Amino acid sequence: MSRFTVKRVAVLGAGVMGAQIAAHLVNVKVPVVLFDLAKDGADKSAIARQAIANLKKMKPSPLGVADDADLIRPANYDEHLALLGECDLVIEAIAERMDWKHQLYARIAPHLAAHAILATNTSGLPICQLAEPLTTELRPRFCGIHFFNPPRYMPLVELIAAPETRADVLDALEGFVTTTLGKNVVRAKDTPNFVANRIGIAGMLSTMIEAERHGLTFDVVDDLTGKRLGRASSGTFRTADVVGLDTLAHVIRTMQTQLSPETDPFYPTFETPKVLQALLDKGHLGQKTKAGFYKKVGRDVLRFDLASGDYVPAGAKADEVYGRMLKKPAPERLKLLRHAEGPQGRFLWAILRNGFHYAALHLQAIAETARDVDQAMRWGFGMQQGPFELWQQAGWLEVARMVQEDIDAGRALCSAPLPAWVFEGPVAERGGVHQPEGSWNPATGRFEPPRTLPVHARQLYRERVFGEGGPDWRTDGATVYEDDAIRLWTLPRAGLDDVLIASLKTKMHAISPAVVEGLDRAVEEAEARFAGLVVWSGDEPFSVGADLQATLPAFAAMGVQAIESVEAEMQRVMLRLRYAQVPTVAAVRGMALGGGCELAVHCARRVAHMESYMGLVEVGVGLIPGAGGLTYLARRAAENARASTGTDLLPFLTEGFKAAAMATVGTSALESRKLGYLLDSDVIVPHRDELLFVAVREAQALATGGYRPPLQRRFPVAGRSGKATILGSLVNMRDGGFITAYDFHIASRIAHVVTGGDVEAGTLVSEDYLMKLEREAFCALIVQPKTQARIMALLDSGKPLRN
Repeated sequence: MSRFTVKRVAVLGAGVMGAQIAAHLVNVKVPVVLFDLAKDGADKSAIARQAIANLKKMKPSPLGVADDADLIRPANYDEHLALLGECDLVIEAIAERMDWKHQLYARIAPHLAAHAILATNTSGLPICQLAEPLTTELRPRFCGIHFFNPPRYMPLVELIAAPETRADVLDALEGFVTTTLGKNVVRAKDTPNFVANRIGIAGMLSTMIEAERHGLTFDVVDDLTGKRLGRASSGTFRTADVVGLDTLAHVIRTMQTQLSPETDPFYPTFETPKVLQALLDKGHLGQKTKAGFYKKVGRDVLRFDLASGDYVPAGAKADEVYGRMLKKPAPERLKLLRHAEGPQGRFLWAILRNGFHYAALHLQAIAETARDVDQAMRWGFGMQQGPFELWQQAGWLEVARMVQEDIDAGRALCSAPLPAWVFEGPVAERGGVHQPEGSWNPATGRFEPPRTLPVHARQLYRERVFGEGGPDWRTDGATVYEDDAIRLWTLPRAGLDDVLIASLKTKMHAISPAVVEGLDRAVEEAEARFAGLVVWSGDEPFSVGADLQATLPAFAAMGVQAIESVEAEMQRVMLRLRYAQVPTVAAVRGMALGGGCELAVHCARRVAHMESYMGLVEVGVGLIPGAGGLTYLARRAAENARASTGTDLLPFLTEGFKAAAMATVGTSALESRKLGYLLDSDVIVPHRDELLFVAVREAQALATGGYRPPLQRRFPVAGRSGKATILGSLVNMRDGGFITAYDFHIASRIAHVVTGGDVEAGTLVSEDYLMKLEREAFCALIVQPKTQARIMALLDSGKPLRN
């Protein structure tokens, strides 16, 4: 197959999933047509049009920017089938009915382009059966594609080949899904519910069974099976509510109808749980109907009680002794749980044991290697580790013996023994399924390396599973300088080793005085020896801002003078990044808040992952942005005004001021751009593992183009009249109860800085002048008791205080 270029995509089916897939295509700038049935009346595309309108209301938002919903083209099958000929990829996402899908394929097939790929988004229907009625010309270009809900946020996409799917078609689609959509691909075998749902739904059913056996309520189970267990924070039953209980029931039915006791020894456990059936009978489908396992009434969260058939107060927590057990190293943790006497501990061991048992029994049938299972559970179910990783980390043979003993004693959910390869041969001898050379494939009896396509060359540090080989970004490459706060290093790959990388090492990548010193050194090293500088770390967040805890001792010992000195040094280094003689690039992933946002905006260029959340949030701790953030807002407003046809500066300043005064954070890279923290010239990268590669190439491209830093120049400010206008709107917000009196005081300080202080409108000022105003306002606020109360509340509880 020649280069697969996707100029346009059609999504067939404007239901919840189809509409969200279309939304994500728009997020990554892929033109998309959303089809659904024709409706009687003047607007035959009304069904698709309404689905597009609904996208703007959904939470969490499937769109990076809500207004981009208007870029999706609505269509219907009666009038617009000719549009399919313009599409390179057609994703069918209608209801999970085999007959309906076959009827649709027959209708659209004559209109598809000769090169187009047709992919069915199904959570578990057999791809081989879906392909049967297709023409011989279309079958090689047909496959399964399984997005996980919500598709914008969930990184997993499963690709499933039909019997006649061409290998190059699947490779091309994987390249598009990876780089353009930003997803992680697992190739699944064509078995019921594929990989993630097969393991994950069996695990959810196991959890429900064991919860009932051990007499645990939903809230306690969710507390145990959420973050404490290294899984999604929503736990088990809240996750079911989010997914939708009707969707969960459908996936369970797929297992009931397509599996049997002969093909799956766990089959008796696939009976629909009584509590789930009771909720379905009541029409309580979870979050979409505002009632499921849980229901919110005002501020109170209730849980369903099967015995009474009604909702009762929720909020019970697990016994803290098990919280402490779950923090132990894996070998000790599993032994403690296995021998626990309390129901919560026995429950935890039971669901882990059942998970190990199920994954081992079905590995060969559903996946190529154990890596596929573990990565599918990470990316599709939010687990920090897949079942094989945890098993191996805890001691392969020891855990295997414990599981088999429970099977033999009748304590497990089924009596089928663990496969022979668990105890005999390479896996047992090497201590697990993941080894430096690859992961275990029971069909071939070998440890196999991950699949490598050209697109993977952009992922310099691909996500690895425990025990697998591969470089670690924390130690890889050549170290130029390193201390406890920062590492300066270069990549070990020829052609990419001329750019210096600065990786922060502090907790949450907070910007401490040592980090500031390290960034200063990074600019010095880059200017002397390298083509550019990239600020990047291989984990999230980019940075949560200034390290307040690190500066408090100096404040306590020396007073506000010490804080002013720290702020002045941060500002100096921010300007050094901006005016460095080599291009500086901020590679942003996750949160870039407060000082982290200021660090990013002072670099010459930003390369941001789609899920980057940027904002100046210092108001939350009773302060103002003090490392050049307000200076940046004032300068950008002046630059935007100069580029426009108008002469009034204030309209260009107002949005930036509001964002800082209200601590507004962009909920995506696209929204962060709308707020002004990313520019049109900045690059947004859909896949997080490609961020470093793109950032280094961006720095190299700027250097190759003869990069020179901007000239320092003065710029006009809005002055005291602009400040008066801004304060007028703030008075209304304060008097209306939208902000507190102290919020008003802080916002007034922000207004004073961004408008240039007590000067006439249009006065030309320098960055140094505005940064001095920043320091004065910052230092005036930090001595206030209410600011100190906000700081201590955040440091003590992690939650902001409104006073």
